[in-house]
Amino acid sequence: MKRRELFAGAAGVASLALISRSPVAAALGQPAARERFAQLVRDSQQADDLLNPMRLARRGKRPLGPVFVDPQGEAYATRLEANKRAELAGLARIDRAALPEGDQIAYEVFRYQAEKAVGEFDSGVNAIRRKAPLNASFGLHVEFPDYMSAGVSLASVEDYEIALEQLDGFTGFMNDTVARLRQGMADGYHQPKVVVNNVLKQVEAFLALPVEQNPLYSPVTRFPESIAAADRARLEAAYRKAVETRAYPAYDQWRTFLRNDYLPTAAAGAGLWSMKDGDRVYAADLVRHTTTTMSAEEIHRVGLSEVARILEEMEGARQAAGFTGDLHAFFEHIRTEPSFYYTKPQDLIDHFERIEAKVWQNMPTLFSRRPRAEFEVRPLPALGDQRGTGYYRSGPPDASEPGVLYFNMAMLNTRPIPTLETLQLHEGVPGHHYQSSLVQEDESLPDMLRFRLAPATAYTEGWGRYAESLGKELGLFTDPYQWFGHLDMEMLRAVRLVVDTGLHALRWERQQAIDYMMTNTSMAPRDVVVEIDRYITNAGQASAYKVGELKIQELRRRATEKLGSRFDIRHFHNQVLDTGALPLDVLEAKVDRWLASA
Repeated sequence: MKRRELFAGAAGVASLALISRSPVAAALGQPAARERFAQLVRDSQQADDLLNPMRLARRGKRPLGPVFVDPQGEAYATRLEANKRAELAGLARIDRAALPEGDQIAYEVFRYQAEKAVGEFDSGVNAIRRKAPLNASFGLHVEFPDYMSAGVSLASVEDYEIALEQLDGFTGFMNDTVARLRQGMADGYHQPKVVVNNVLKQVEAFLALPVEQNPLYSPVTRFPESIAAADRARLEAAYRKAVETRAYPAYDQWRTFLRNDYLPTAAAGAGLWSMKDGDRVYAADLVRHTTTTMSAEEIHRVGLSEVARILEEMEGARQAAGFTGDLHAFFEHIRTEPSFYYTKPQDLIDHFERIEAKVWQNMPTLFSRRPRAEFEVRPLPALGDQRGTGYYRSGPPDASEPGVLYFNMAMLNTRPIPTLETLQLHEGVPGHHYQSSLVQEDESLPDMLRFRLAPATAYTEGWGRYAESLGKELGLFTDPYQWFGHLDMEMLRAVRLVVDTGLHALRWERQQAIDYMMTNTSMAPRDVVVEIDRYITNAGQASAYKVGELKIQELRRRATEKLGSRFDIRHFHNQVLDTGALPLDVLEAKVDRWLASA
């Protein structure tokens, strides 16, 4: 389970801010009910923050209690379950009808997340996840090095000492994970061999780094000027000792255990279907990520339909580009033509900047707000050769630093230039950076909403996919190759519906999924393998993109038909954006109420 997503509760309290913005709405709610609900939200936030000290650090705050809490440990699970049950009990004592509309939205999101978390405890899925904790995409063994190298801001001696304590806690987590995996093996839970092999490669890459290049050591390579020389020497020695005597041995223990004990008994199949109780886990994964009740079979059928539709549009783009071969020959042309790829990281970064500048020229036609935070592209901090394309991470809420797309520069030769306009729309403006920055810069919203703590993947990734679809309206996709690049990225999201469900529910083999993606996209073979292995290790997440986008597109069509000449796309976008990440049915109900009152 992704560390960032372990909290299934609390994080979507969408719109307490609506109350402060609307005196009329405030007058309609009973003050006692509103205050009880607000206090419940505050208490829940504090309880969550106590369990997530590193998440607090990303928000520029120091831990409220322990500086490191093992997110897969029994103590964490016990505390989390108690927190979520307390939230549901507190909500049951509050009359939802007595709340104004904004708080009613928050109430529904809050209840949704808490119910899903408690449901995973009651069903035993949470316990199963802790017995099969390897994650090559978002496991803490790769996430914590990123955190130390780029995710935490260290401005004082105390900050450095806290981070050193966190490093010590992390090495304890590494050692405890081996014990959890052993218990899982004893109980019959074996993750797929491909996951184990990919984690092993990451561990090997970590152990091959000299101390001076190790991301866990990197904090002492960037001391602020305010730290005295004596403190620098002391801290540098302490970090070096921690890496050499604790971190390296912990990773080495993983290497030995995974290679000698776990890999020989790992599941041969690629999907969760091959693991004991894997069908239950995958069903929960789909619910968690899509925030719908769609079955794997339903999602698979939607994917097949979308793939067929996009193939027809790709054929039109091929013809417009004047390419004489068939579509599969066109795919190979995109994969192999050197002019479609940058060889220098700075050239790619410069291209992103040009795209963003062009987008901002037309943003006022579709959006009425602009966040203060800037957007940047930087190299992926650590272990790029063993990881995927990259990820976006928001900057601090005060916009003092930019939001950053960390791009894997080791994969320049697998990212065609014609796809970069679409990638910027998804990761930057008006995608993840725009959406998340607007929310976290809005201090009238509760912290749980501002900092995207809800596991509403279908909303966040659905918005990113929807943002891609705005390219023509924002002045992009002006030549056939750029348009094809857009369609290729859209095809990736459609293919994900097919292969994610195929791998985990329909018993596809890994090679079958690779072949399907190669047949229907122009992606490079290495990129395809990285993608497929990501879906194997992080089940369900890949299905959320298209599911979320299709819902937002459906809501836009509904609003256009309902409002006719009164429809203003900027108002629609405000409705989708101004209450943060919502489960899709809550978002739909909100938009429907807006349309009814419009």
